[in-house]
Amino acid sequence: MSAQLPPTPESAVKTSMARRTALAAALAVPVGGLLAHPAVAAATPPQARPAHRAEATDAADPDFGPHVIVFDPSTPGIQARLDEVFRQQESAQFGTGRWALLLKPGTYSGLNAQLGFYTSIMGLGLSPDDTHINGDVTVDAGWFGGNATQNFWRSAENLSLAPVSGTNRWAVSQAAPFRRMHVRGDLNLSPDGYGWASGGYIADSRIDGTVRPYSQQQWYTRDSAVGGWLNGVWNMVQSGVEGAPADAFPDPPYTTLETTPVSREKPFLHFDGGEYRVFVPALRTEARGTSWGRGTPQGESLSLSAFHIAKEGDSAESINAALAQGLNLLLTPGVYHLDRPIEVGRANTVVLGIGYPTLVPGGGAAALRTADVDGIRLAGILVDAGPVNSPVLVEIGPEGAGAAHAANPTTVQDLFVRIGGAGAGRATTSIVVNSDHTIVDHTWVWRADHGDGVGWETNRADYGVVVNGDDVLATGLFVEHFNKYDVQWNGERGRTVFYQNEKAYDAPDQAAIQNGSTRGYAAYKVADHVTAHEGWGLGSYCYYNVAPSIVQEHGFAAPTVPGVRFHHLLVVSLGGQGQYAHVVNGTGAPTSGTATVPSTVVSYP
Repeated sequence: MSAQLPPTPESAVKTSMARRTALAAALAVPVGGLLAHPAVAAATPPQARPAHRAEATDAADPDFGPHVIVFDPSTPGIQARLDEVFRQQESAQFGTGRWALLLKPGTYSGLNAQLGFYTSIMGLGLSPDDTHINGDVTVDAGWFGGNATQNFWRSAENLSLAPVSGTNRWAVSQAAPFRRMHVRGDLNLSPDGYGWASGGYIADSRIDGTVRPYSQQQWYTRDSAVGGWLNGVWNMVQSGVEGAPADAFPDPPYTTLETTPVSREKPFLHFDGGEYRVFVPALRTEARGTSWGRGTPQGESLSLSAFHIAKEGDSAESINAALAQGLNLLLTPGVYHLDRPIEVGRANTVVLGIGYPTLVPGGGAAALRTADVDGIRLAGILVDAGPVNSPVLVEIGPEGAGAAHAANPTTVQDLFVRIGGAGAGRATTSIVVNSDHTIVDHTWVWRADHGDGVGWETNRADYGVVVNGDDVLATGLFVEHFNKYDVQWNGERGRTVFYQNEKAYDAPDQAAIQNGSTRGYAAYKVADHVTAHEGWGLGSYCYYNVAPSIVQEHGFAAPTVPGVRFHHLLVVSLGGQGQYAHVVNGTGAPTSGTATVPSTVVSYP
C-alpha cells in the first residue's frame, strides 16, 4: 500500500476531507488421520530442533523466549527498555526482529510506548481497565518523513490509556490492529502534521473521546464504542459501534451497520491467580459494543499449561507433535522456517501468535492447514511466501469440506500474508477457505509492491483469497496487488463487511492483465454460479504506474441475480495512473483524468 493524501490542517478537514484530491506515490504429514496432505520434502534448517514429546508448560513461570518482555508496575527502567526496542524496530520494515511487550495488571505512569515494526504491546488483565497507562501507546511516521502508508505489522491490545495530551496517536496502515483498548481521551489516526495514512482496524475498543481519522483513506471499526467520529475520506465502515456516525455513503463516505452479524473476539493472554492463561471469547451474534464493557466477558479461560510454547528454531515436526498430543499452540516472536505445514486437526484448538511470529514455508509447502472441525482459533500470525512457489500458503479446511459449523465456527484473526518484500517469494494462492461458516476477522494479504524480490513475475501470486466454503463471513478484509483475482468467492451466502484493495501496480501492459474478453481481473469476483452473497463498504484502487494507459474494466464482478447484493462500492484511480471503466460489472461511471476522485455505486443491483 502506498496511496497517499496531502497533509491537511484540522481546520480544513470538516468541510473538505470527503473529497480531497489524492497524490499517488510509488513507493505434510497427517495429524491424527484427520488430514491427508502429503509432506513436502525440503531441507530442514540446521537450527531446527528435533521432534520430541512436548513437556508441560509451567503456567506460573513460562519460558517465553528472549523476545518477550514482561513488565509489572514495579519493574525498573520500563521506559528505557521500551525505547530500546523502538530504536531497533522503528524503520526495520523487512527486518527479522520480533517483539512482544506484556504488561501485568496495575497502573503505569509516565510511559510513552512507541511501537515500531513487528512489535506488539499487550495488557495481561481480563479487562483492558485492569492494565492502565497514564501515558500513550504511540505510532507516528518520523522514520518515513511523516508518511504513515507503510506503518504495517504492529499492534496494541487489552490496555487502558490516559493520553498525556488528551489524544493518543495511532498513525498506521494495514496489519496494525488496535484491539480491546480503552482510550480515556481522543484517538488520532493520522501522523503528526496530518500526513498520509492508509489503515486500518479497531475492534472491541472504547474511545471515550473522538476518533480523528484526518487523512486516513479507509478504516473499519467493529463492536466498539466511540464518543464521536470526526471525518471520512473514501471508505469509513462501522459495524456494531455505539456512537458511530449515521450511514451516509458516499458524502460523507460512512457505511454504518447497527450490529455485526457474527463475531468472536481474538484470544488473548492474561495473568490471574499467579499463572498465565489464555482467554477464548465466546461467539456473539448481532453484536454491538465491546465484549468487556458490561461485566466479565463471556468465554473460557485456559491455563497456559494446556499450550505448547513454540520458539524460533522449532521445526514443523515438533510443533505438529505437540498439536497431536492435544495441546494448543502459543507461537512466540521469531521467524519459523518450515519444511512442511503446521497441521491443526483437533476441534477447538487455539493457535495464538504474539509479537508477529512469521512462518516461512520451504520447498513449495503450505505454511498452515486445518481440518474441517469445529472451533479452531487462529490468531496473530504472519506468513511469508518462500522462494519456491507454494500452491497455497494457508488452507482453512481441506478441499471438499462440507461439515456445518454455525454454532462453533473456525475463526481466523490478524492473519497476515506477504509475498515478496522481505525477499523472494511466490504462491499461486495465499489463503483458501474451504470450511463452511468460517469467520475471517481482519486479514491483510499482500503481494508486495516494494522491498526485495518484487516484480510482475518475480513475486508472482495469482490469487489472494479464495473462498469455497458456504456461509463464510469476512470482517475487515484487506487484499492487495495480486496478478489475477485478489478475492474470488465461490461459496454460497458469503458476506463481507469492509474490503480494501489495490490492483497490482506493476502490470507491464494491458495484455498482461487481459482476462479473456474482459480488461483485467476484478478486485473482488463472485463466481457466476453463486445465488446469494452480500457486501458492505467495498473499495478498490488502481495505480498502474508502469503502464498508466491500462484500463481496468471494473473493480467488482458478480452475477446479476436477486440474492447477490452490494452496498456502498467505490473505485479510485490514484493520480490518473490507469482507469476503471465501471465500478461493478457494467455499472458505475468511469474514473477519469488525473483527479483522484472515487466513482461510487450506493447499491447494486
